[in-house]
Amino acid sequence: MGQIGKISLKTIEWVLLAAVALVFVFPFLWMLLTAFKTMPEVYRFPPTWWPESWLIENFRIAWSSGPFLTYLWNSLVVAVGTLILQFLIGVPAAYAFARYNFRGKKLLFGMSLIALMIPSQVIFLPVYVQMSHWGLVDTLWALILPFGASAFGIFLLRQSFMQVPDEVIEAARLDNASEWKIMWTIMVPLAKPVLVTFGLFSFIYHWNDYFWPLIMTNSESVRTLPIGISMLKAAEGGKQWNVIMAGNMILVLPILVVFFFAQRHIINAFVYQSK
Repeated sequence: MGQIGKISLKTIEWVLLAAVALVFVFPFLWMLLTAFKTMPEVYRFPPTWWPESWLIENFRIAWSSGPFLTYLWNSLVVAVGTLILQFLIGVPAAYAFARYNFRGKKLLFGMSLIALMIPSQVIFLPVYVQMSHWGLVDTLWALILPFGASAFGIFLLRQSFMQVPDEVIEAARLDNASEWKIMWTIMVPLAKPVLVTFGLFSFIYHWNDYFWPLIMTNSESVRTLPIGISMLKAAEGGKQWNVIMAGNMILVLPILVVFFFAQRHIINAFVYQSK
């Protein structure tokens, strides 16, 4: 292939990437711009792209429409609390599956993979009954405990731990390092890109989760931000879309901040897994 052919192929590749990026970015960009528009602009046809006057008032109306500070705090507690519990359970489990041979290992790992394939909506009824027996319904614990063990996290970390050479672990054992020390001071730092990537996925999932808080909570004091946004839509009668989009921006902003600081680790994780 000549030089001109290579340039043409590269141009086509960039055009395709730009088109795919536009498909993903356009809904978010439209939501952002709508959040600053007036109501006549929202319903104008043909639609306008840029707001004529950038209304910060939409965000104030959305924030003051309910106890959004409580919703925000509850979402943060649930997302971070679930992630910490998943790390505490997932790291030892993944280390055991990757570095130990014990009876029933394949069966237990297979059960973990099956759990990975079952949506949480399928098992919500028995989990709800269990949480009710423990008296945890309408508490933040009911949003954290059912997700404390992540099959996806265990699988991802196991694959990462298996790539660590045996010589590294044997050298640590010769230095009288305990298995606990090997796991937390050698394996975990080596798997840092994978941990950060899984942490981001977990944080986004539980931050945006709507179904589980809707089922497990009844009072505003323990409800999360997605529930608050849906109640905003109901309160506004589904008409003031500029205020609703402002509420959605409040929901999305923390995720964008987290992703901005974690994007380098995500790229490193994919490079690490492909080696």
